[in-house]
Amino acid sequence: MRLWPLRALTKRKVDYELSTAELKTLLDRGAEITLLDVREPWEHAMSRIAGSKHMPMGEVPARFNQELDPDSHIVVICHHGVRSMNVTAWLRQQGFENVQSLRGGIDRWAREIDPTVPLY
Repeated sequence: MRLWPLRALTKRKVDYELSTAELKTLLDRGAEITLLDVREPWEHAMSRIAGSKHMPMGEVPARFNQELDPDSHIVVICHHGVRSMNVTAWLRQQGFENVQSLRGGIDRWAREIDPTVPLY
């Protein structure tokens, strides 16, 4: 008789934040990650990480259940990391356990990892 799902035994709890270097390592290894960009449309138009899914912070409550997989690893991105941390905390309250905020946001990503991403 199993009292809990076997998956629960192997599921690793992730930290609320990850660094730009950690994200780059995961991407370089081909990890399946959803990059969720929660910035406003004008910000996303100016600067973005290739392959990211754009969902402005104000639209997350209306869209997350239809567009995000609660079992996938989601990294939330904003300009400096404040909005992304708020969205990360909110998604975790909704049962999304594998959500992390990119520490320093796209600004730090552009400065430390990819200088082709425009700063603003």
